[in-house]
Amino acid sequence: MSSPESVKVHYIIRGGAAGRDRLKVLARIMRPAALELFQRAGLQPGMACLDVGCGSGDISFDLAQLAGPGGRAVGMDMDAIKVDLARGEASERKVSNVEFRACNICETDPEPEFDLVHARFLLTHLKDPLQALRKFREALQPGGIVVISDIDSRGYFSYPECPALHRYAELYTLVALRRGCDPNIGPRLPALLTEAGFENVQLNVVQPAETVSEFKIILPLTMESIGDAVVAEGLASQSEVDRLVVELSDFANTPGTLFSMPRVVEAWGYRPQD
Repeated sequence: MSSPESVKVHYIIRGGAAGRDRLKVLARIMRPAALELFQRAGLQPGMACLDVGCGSGDISFDLAQLAGPGGRAVGMDMDAIKVDLARGEASERKVSNVEFRACNICETDPEPEFDLVHARFLLTHLKDPLQALRKFREALQPGGIVVISDIDSRGYFSYPECPALHRYAELYTLVALRRGCDPNIGPRLPALLTEAGFENVQLNVVQPAETVSEFKIILPLTMESIGDAVVAEGLASQSEVDRLVVELSDFANTPGTLFSMPRVVEAWGYRPQD
C-alpha cells in the first residue's frame, strides 16, 4: 500500500495554496452538474456525506448545505495545506455541519459511518482506483450511495482549432501514463464500481464547454499546474510549458473562442444491504 508521501510524488497537478485557485475555478464550472448528479443519485437531507479528495472543499460545502442541519459533510484530502484552508473557510462562513480531515483514505480502516461517499477527478490520479473504491464501500452504511465523476481526456475540443490545446492534452495524457495513472478512466467507472461490490450502478456523461473567459482560463491554469510533472518526466522543456500557458491564455481571452472540458463520466451505485 502506498504512503501519502509516495502518492504525492506521482500526483500530477500542483497542490497546496498554489493549486487552490485553480480548484475554485473548476468547482464553479462543475457545480451545476454536481448538484444535478447528487439529486439523481438520491442525496437526501439528514445524510452523512464523505467527500474524498475534497481539495478546496467546495463540494464538501455543497454537501453540507444539501444534507441540512440534520446531516453533515466530511471533506478528506491528503493535502494538509488545502485542508487547513478549507477549515478556515468553514470558520469564516460559520458552517457548523462540515469538517475536514487531512488523510489518505487508502491508509485508513474506515468505519461504515456515511450514507454517501463522493469523489470527483480523484481516481484518475490513483495507481489502484479499485482499492480506493473498496475503501469507499467500507465507509458506507448498508444501502449507502457512492457517487464518482472522472475524466476521459480524449474528449477535448475547441473552436476554432487550437494546437496548444491538442499539445496540452497530449502532455497530460503522457505524464499520467508515465506515473501509472489513467487519464481516460471515465468509461471504466461502471465496471470498477461493480467490481468493488456496488449494485444498481448507473451512469451519465457531461461535457461543459463555454466561450466566457472565466471558464476557459481553467486550461492554461491546468497546463501551468502540470508543468513541473511534465518537465520532470522529460516530456517537454520549461520553455515549451511556458509557451503553451501563454498560448492557451491568449486563446481563452479571445472573445468568441470556445474551450471544452474533457468528457466527464458520472457513475453512482449502492452498497448492498447486508
